[in-house]
Amino acid sequence: VQLQAYGGGLVQAGGSLRLSCAASGSTFSRYAMGWFRQAPGKEREFVAAISWSGGGTNYADSVKGRFTISRDNAKNTGYLQMNSLKAEDTAVYYCTARRGSYGSSRIYEYDYWGQGTLVTVSS
Repeated sequence: VQLQAYGGGLVQAGGSLRLSCAASGSTFSRYAMGWFRQAPGKEREFVAAISWSGGGTNYADSVKGRFTISRDNAKNTGYLQMNSLKAEDTAVYYCTARRGSYGSSRIYEYDYWGQGTLVTVSS
């Protein structure tokens, strides 16, 4: 499956953005998907994940209550709604997919990665 993330940009602290991840090349509903992010000088970290049906979600503690992951299998697209953004959310955000139903938080369990989209939150 090929993934393309988009929707990043510059936003003020407290604002919102919605990232999208368009999938192609395979049956999207057969894959769990996740979002990871990487800030300058830091390792890539888990943000959120969702099961292949959309029935199960998983969030990093740092984004719980502010971010919402979702998917529309009919449109082969996943989403990350980000609210109450903080300067520390500034990073390149990557969407990713793994074979299987469970949306894991473990980076090594993901098989496919998109190119990343930059989110910059100004304080």
